[in-house]
Amino acid sequence: MFSERLKLARKREGLSLRDLADRVNNVVSAQAIGKYERGEMMPGSAAAIALAKALRVSVSYLLSPTEIALEGVEFRKKVSAGVKDRAMVEAAVIDHVDRYLQVEEVLGIASAQWSEPEGAPYPVRTLDDAEAAAEAVRDAWDLGSNPIPDVTEILEARGIKVLKRPFPSAVDGLSCRVRRADGEVVPVIVCSDEKSIERQRFTLAHELGHLVMDVSSDLDEEKACHRFAGAFLAPKAELVEEIGSRRHTLSYPELMEIKQMFGLSAAALVVRLRDLGIISEGTLRGIFLGVGRTWRQKEPAPLERQEPTRRFRRLCFRALAEDAISSSKAAELLGLSVSAIERTMLGPAE
Repeated sequence: MFSERLKLARKREGLSLRDLADRVNNVVSAQAIGKYERGEMMPGSAAAIALAKALRVSVSYLLSPTEIALEGVEFRKKVSAGVKDRAMVEAAVIDHVDRYLQVEEVLGIASAQWSEPEGAPYPVRTLDDAEAAAEAVRDAWDLGSNPIPDVTEILEARGIKVLKRPFPSAVDGLSCRVRRADGEVVPVIVCSDEKSIERQRFTLAHELGHLVMDVSSDLDEEKACHRFAGAFLAPKAELVEEIGSRRHTLSYPELMEIKQMFGLSAAALVVRLRDLGIISEGTLRGIFLGVGRTWRQKEPAPLERQEPTRRFRRLCFRALAEDAISSSKAAELLGLSVSAIERTMLGPAE
């Protein structure tokens, strides 16, 4: 209904009631917007058009119902992330999944079904259990021990909706479940696309850990998910084969080659080697005090490949090609202009 959609769109933009009133040049007051959101009154056509334009959505979007609810949110964020940042990200999640489910329904196709890997949720009482959980997921998904070329694609193929946006700097990522009116549960993993691709890959793997592990209250869940992410991206057997079971020193070129191979940040790779006992704590400290002293601020030899979310965009253009939706509906779903949609459909000029 209009009240829910209006509140969702406003929060997604990170606006207060007063901010939104200012953005529509006080065509409607903050007090009136509050009443719209509480369902106490409906706006006239001029006010509805002004609100839709200010929120970069269509009037039809504001009038359509939403039947999904967010639950089980697990933020991975800096302490500085506040209520406003959380609300903005959560609204973006609901909005994205809602659009995703709309286009799947229009096409009459089943959502990529999520089923937890065999044995999940894995009981985790120690960090070694988190390591074993990552190995179990790889086994369940037939990933072997080779490096994963595209983490985003792997997750989307398994029924997890992946959302990448330029979120507030305080937010790295989150995992959650969205429940539809029919009871279907859709898992979602979110990460900021303004972070390095190495950090995005680690965030996606970290949040997968939240979805598949049952971490004991006696264990730091963030540390367990970090361990899971390292093991998921760089399995022990493959790392040992590439770098050896015990090393006292490591060369810079060697580290850069290995980080490129597994798609890990240099810092995460060194920590992973320490966790596996391949290098000592002293060697790790020596690296971070020496050649790695700037790695936290600037990633060395950054990955050049990108891992965009592809499935939703592909489904939208499929629906448009099959005349299941209009250009304006495709523009609304993808957050693009109608002219941009039409240019894309035409392909590159000869």
